[in-house]
Amino acid sequence: MIKIDLKKMIFINTIGTFILCFLTHFLYEWIPNPLFSLFFPVNESIWEHMKMLYTTILLYGIIEFFILKKLKIANNNFGLTLAIKALISIPIYLIIFLPIYYNFGEIMIVSFIILLITIFIVNFIGYKMLKLKPIKYQKTFAIISILIIYIIMAILTYKAPRLDLFFDPKEEKYGINDFLKK
Repeated sequence: MIKIDLKKMIFINTIGTFILCFLTHFLYEWIPNPLFSLFFPVNESIWEHMKMLYTTILLYGIIEFFILKKLKIANNNFGLTLAIKALISIPIYLIIFLPIYYNFGEIMIVSFIILLITIFIVNFIGYKMLKLKPIKYQKTFAIISILIIYIIMAILTYKAPRLDLFFDPKEEKYGINDFLKK
């Protein structure tokens, strides 16, 4: 059995998730299809980046599951923890990012730092949750909640409200194909 402390695990998973974000950011652009549009950003709006963050945390969670299993680290409630980590990443990021964005505009390095901080926070919370007493039906709840979130994300990708959060200033559109009329 390999011995590793929790601080190192949080750091490794934070960096791993952060790096995976760069791949998931471009997947729809590289392979544009309806299935990928449900999971990966279809434009440069703030909302689509939240979808990227949510999906990336879930994807890295698969890697994390096998790492925890190999290291024999207790992973009670892993499915529920992963679902909650992915979900809370969205409001945590937005609470930090939006005031800066609306006051100073898009500053890429600041966005990356906020992304890194957000991932660290959710990983920290996640590791605290893994130590909780096992919850009955946690896997079922996790699967149902992830499916519901993706249904909501699909609706907001294809029928995005005309709000700043959903606006892609680069292509001047909302959602996947709602362009501004000129």
